[in-house]
Amino acid sequence: MQLINPQMVQELIDKLQDQDLYIHLEMTTGAYASHNDESKFTASTFIKNGVVRYTHGKIQGSGPYRVGLKMEQGWIYSQGLTHFEETETERLIMAGHDSDGKLVVALQLGKEPF
Repeated sequence: MQLINPQMVQELIDKLQDQDLYIHLEMTTGAYASHNDESKFTASTFIKNGVVRYTHGKIQGSGPYRVGLKMEQGWIYSQGLTHFEETETERLIMAGHDSDGKLVVALQLGKEPF
């Protein structure tokens, strides 16, 4: 994965628009951290292979980035994205890593299940 290039990511967002896509979306503050330190607050969210279709998508920010996807009945929004898989041309793979390199957020969209 490379640091996000907003122009390249926006091109992929536009390319995937108005199609049924599989989504993988996760966020964690360290879901397993509390067993090492009980004072740590942990939270996480995970969805894999849900099907979505968005009518408009946008990447914004100056890094870390946020991506919003407008659907007919609502929004998908992900913030804290730092990296993307630049070799992918048929799906969008993005992640946000903290200062220790640990995964904090992931947003992936593709025509095939993950």
